[in-house]
Amino acid sequence: MKRGLDAPICLTWELTYACNLQCVHCLSSSGQRDERELSTDEAKKILDELRDLQVFYINIGGGEPMVRRDFFELLEYSVSNGIGVKFSTNGAFIDEEKAQRLAAMDYLDIQISLDGVDAATNDAVRGEGSHAMAIRAMDNLKAANFGQFKISVVVTRHNVSQLDEFKALADFYGAQLRITRLRPAGRGADTWHEL
Repeated sequence: MKRGLDAPICLTWELTYACNLQCVHCLSSSGQRDERELSTDEAKKILDELRDLQVFYINIGGGEPMVRRDFFELLEYSVSNGIGVKFSTNGAFIDEEKAQRLAAMDYLDIQISLDGVDAATNDAVRGEGSHAMAIRAMDNLKAANFGQFKISVVVTRHNVSQLDEFKALADFYGAQLRITRLRPAGRGADTWHEL
């Protein structure tokens, strides 16, 4: 009798290291695009291999995956091949039109990163204006009837007192609250003792 899985359930993929923000705790030290980043065709070949391996879904991170011009092409290619997608974003690129486009797709899970209920707490870690971008993205997803997305919070000594407020915010949006720990990797290694 055979036991166990024949294929990985999930594969985590750092699609790009390019990012429009410079979060002080970024475990990938993201910002600049890596010159070795896969082209659209190369990424599709990887997705073909994952489909053949019967990978259930991919967890796309980075960097900010939505900075890639081919992001929606790759997203749609993955989903059309039966591979669900979960991706983390700072929300900067989720305008009304993109929120509608995302809401029309199946097998999709979105995490919006937010590290402060208020702009002062969040922007001190993620960059000026990033709180407003994340809130706008969540407003757009809610208006588009996306359904339940996640609000992802890296807990630090600066925002731990806001956990109840984060829960209230998640409830307002019909979102799930995801709490993660600060990891001493990437830029997080440099700011570990401050955060």
